[in-house]
Amino acid sequence: MITGLFVTVLNMSITAGYVALAVILTRLFLRRAPKIFSYLLWSAVLVRLLLPVPFTSNFSLLRLFQPRGQGQSGTGVMEFVPAEIGLQLKPAVDAGIGGISRLINSTFPEAAPMASVNPLQLILWTGSMIWLAGAAVLLLYSVVSYVRITVKLRTATLVRENIFESDQIAAPFVCGFIKPKIYIPIGMSRQELPYIVLHEQTHIRRLDYLIKPFAFLLLIIHWFNPLMWLSYALMSKDMEMSCDEAVVRKLGSGIKGSYSTSLLTLATGKRGVPAGNPLAFGEGNVKTRIKNILAYRQPSPWITAIVFVAVTVILAVCIVNPKPVASPEQLPYKGYSVEQLLKNRTPYVGAASKVGGLISALPVPEGLEGQGMELQTVAPPYGLTIKYTMNDTAGVIRNGAISGDAFYHNSIVLFRLIDNVDSITYSLADNTGQYKGAAYSLTFVRERVNELLGSDVRQYAGDEAGLHQLIDRIEGMLSADY
Repeated sequence: MITGLFVTVLNMSITAGYVALAVILTRLFLRRAPKIFSYLLWSAVLVRLLLPVPFTSNFSLLRLFQPRGQGQSGTGVMEFVPAEIGLQLKPAVDAGIGGISRLINSTFPEAAPMASVNPLQLILWTGSMIWLAGAAVLLLYSVVSYVRITVKLRTATLVRENIFESDQIAAPFVCGFIKPKIYIPIGMSRQELPYIVLHEQTHIRRLDYLIKPFAFLLLIIHWFNPLMWLSYALMSKDMEMSCDEAVVRKLGSGIKGSYSTSLLTLATGKRGVPAGNPLAFGEGNVKTRIKNILAYRQPSPWITAIVFVAVTVILAVCIVNPKPVASPEQLPYKGYSVEQLLKNRTPYVGAASKVGGLISALPVPEGLEGQGMELQTVAPPYGLTIKYTMNDTAGVIRNGAISGDAFYHNSIVLFRLIDNVDSITYSLADNTGQYKGAAYSLTFVRERVNELLGSDVRQYAGDEAGLHQLIDRIEGMLSADY
């Protein structure tokens, strides 16, 4: 379950990475636009980190990177890393860029059919443990950091409304999740106070005091992705600059000089783990913020409207997933669903979902109803038992014994597609009352099948043509020969 969750997070992180690159590129074209638009663009990355399938549309940026396997499930999930990659004979990812996919796939170990566990399963499990450990450390450090700050603020005194003064801090900031408060250091001049308080009030009005910790929580989950760290830093930068612009827009250009001086004076420098700290007035990127304040000019309504429409379109194409690529339906080949058989091919009989997919793609003799399966994977020889109930015995019982031709043919196909299974047993329970609830069983072993074929059945090509060839060959073989 942990590795499955890890693969889901990997896919979401890769998807968010492509969207983050698009946002970073778009920011370059919005250098002169109000920073609130750049700030809004990061909501697309947040959605991608939070939801695997927000919506699907033909107009999606991610169509440029759509993995070939996305259409198989029909859900629209961007599955760059297959959910069952640990059970694949030749593990492979589709990163959306051919060169990167080939480079990654060249490092994967191939499955060892005679082993009970795929080497890649161990790698995935190790990776998931490292991911959980890293997330736990970041979360703990963040919580401890925040608690230390709240302890310092216990001695703060009320100035007015939700504004408090403290001698334990060096810069103004917003702190709190339910009823956020503005904290200012002792000794601030009356000239500085109005625009500094307005800056922090803007954070509160826009709910930045909730957005930033939530964004960091998502960063903790996706900590292994360097693009997410860059995105978080740039989002924080856009957040602060958009607040600066809001202050200048409300109080006028005349405060630019004193505002910049205060920002430089109160700059806090490095602040450690972001989630463990509140929204501080002088928080980081001081040089960039001062340059932005001095250069800021309120755009005309027409320019604002054009940029708004452009940003809305970019958000839309970044948030939606491309619609799944529909694969053409294939008719069964002599009763066998070849496409489903090839999709569920596995080196391990212990891969229950894969084996179940194979069984459901086989023709079932008339009168039988599937009742599940049992897997013997504790130690070699590995076995598979397929259970049926007989609602009509005419097609399967002859002279009091099982007529095994159909089971024989199915077994050969399963021996080809499950690399390490040694025996296949069919268990039939009478549900007609004709045989008073008697149970019948029939077992086939790989060694005997290979003898009759004259070669290892696994030598047949593992593609559609190879499977057709095998089905054609076994069509005339009778279980009596077994």
